[in-house]
Amino acid sequence: MAEETAERVRKVIAAILKVPLERVVPQAHLIRDLGMESIQSIELMAALEEEFNTDIDADKVGDVLTVGKSIAYMQKTVGG
Repeated sequence: MAEETAERVRKVIAAILKVPLERVVPQAHLIRDLGMESIQSIELMAALEEEFNTDIDADKVGDVLTVGKSIAYMQKTVGG
């Protein structure tokens, strides 16, 4: 389940940021490495909510700036 969640998160990030999946690695910084802009952060949050059918607490994602932290957050949120 954890690997499936990680892969789903990576695919959503790649789609929203329009980058190749190969670049969406755990250590990649969403802004510095993948070029995420502020509007894309909102789109990403909405896309992850839809993908996992859950609500994301915007106050708790402020320090989620890497792919790995995004994966960990979603695994914690959806229990996978």
